[in-house]
Amino acid sequence: MYHHVKKLMYTVNVDEPDPNFGNMLLEQFGGANGELAAAMQYSIQGLNCDDPARKDLLMDIGTEELSHLEVIGTLARLHLKPTKKDAEAAEANPLIAVIGGGGVSLNNSQGNPWTADYLKISGQLEVDLRSNIAAEARAKITYERLIDFTRDAGTIDALKFLMAREIAHMKSFGIALETMDKGPLEIGEMEVVDEFVRPFYNDSTGDGDAGEDQRGPWNADDEFDFTEAPAFKEIAARKG
Repeated sequence: MYHHVKKLMYTVNVDEPDPNFGNMLLEQFGGANGELAAAMQYSIQGLNCDDPARKDLLMDIGTEELSHLEVIGTLARLHLKPTKKDAEAAEANPLIAVIGGGGVSLNNSQGNPWTADYLKISGQLEVDLRSNIAAEARAKITYERLIDFTRDAGTIDALKFLMAREIAHMKSFGIALETMDKGPLEIGEMEVVDEFVRPFYNDSTGDGDAGEDQRGPWNADDEFDFTEAPAFKEIAARKG
């Protein structure tokens, strides 16, 4: 059961509305890495989760994301307010001014409508938790970039709050994943054939404008067999 409290999770103040920046903020309202996508992703994962403890985690954070949606929506609406009356501001974004009446709608900064295709829901808990960690990381970077494009102090404060909460959620999802006692490569229940895991195929070969072949722990330690690209083996065999 949801209950709306008539108070924002973080108080929003905007001294100088900027409609262009308000349009940017819509990326975190109805965009791929936005708060609605996060709220839906975690809540639906929670509905599918058979683990009571981690189900509670997903529903708690999914619900908080709805609060974040309210904060970012309020912030965007305040920045978009001039499009209600100012012709120049309205002409700069007629989709918002004419269709939306100067308010927010479930579109991203390019006017594309929100879609459930944004959601990553596998029904496999360790996979979903990793998807959530990645989602929070993308949202953190989005907030960081948004902060770079505004000088309004109240806006920056609100965005820094939301950005910090992304890290808090990453931390919770990461610990929940660690406590499942699954290794980083343990996905699902079926084991895979190790002889197909060990080869690292050197598929980007030779010296060129992009540089020469590189070796590192990701292809050179005892976990891997560094292997010539199959395509080059076939070419060499034909020449031979």
